[in-house]
Amino acid sequence: MIDEKEANSILFFDLETQHSFQEVGGKHHLDKLRVSVAVTYSSVTGEYKSYTEPRVSDLIFDLFSAATVIGFNIISFDYRVLRPYTSRDLTRLKTIDLLAHIHERLGFRVSLSSLAQATLGTDKSADGLTAVKWYREGKMDELIAYCRDDVEITRRLFDHGKQKGWVSYVDRYSGKKKQVAVNW
Repeated sequence: MIDEKEANSILFFDLETQHSFQEVGGKHHLDKLRVSVAVTYSSVTGEYKSYTEPRVSDLIFDLFSAATVIGFNIISFDYRVLRPYTSRDLTRLKTIDLLAHIHERLGFRVSLSSLAQATLGTDKSADGLTAVKWYREGKMDELIAYCRDDVEITRRLFDHGKQKGWVSYVDRYSGKKKQVAVNW
């Protein structure tokens, strides 16, 4: 029997890839990007967990064990990267995708970096192309730390939005800080 704490478990999640969009023929071939590393944060244990490609089956098990999975752009990106690794239907996961939620409200996409800067006064520690480079160089500690940082930023943004009912972003045209209402 699942206890109440497990029934309300949240798993924050992000992954990085082995290849860039350019190397696989564009954004329509996400299934060819391959996982380099993934990181989760559990609301039950309060711990981060990292997974390399040989452990993707453990990641998928953990995702399906959570009551809710939360991430940034995970429906359109991360789940599609994971698709070749499982026959399970990732769209069946109860998911809160911060980017999808914000895009629905604004009508355009906002970067995690923009949200982190405007809402939390911090920034991402690297970017996806740097992550691919680190993977190729075997710098797994740096890669895992970067992925973990993105999970932490996502968790902090989610908590902020849950508590305040809004997050901020930097408008790419005016450079001004703006707010968007959220109800996740």
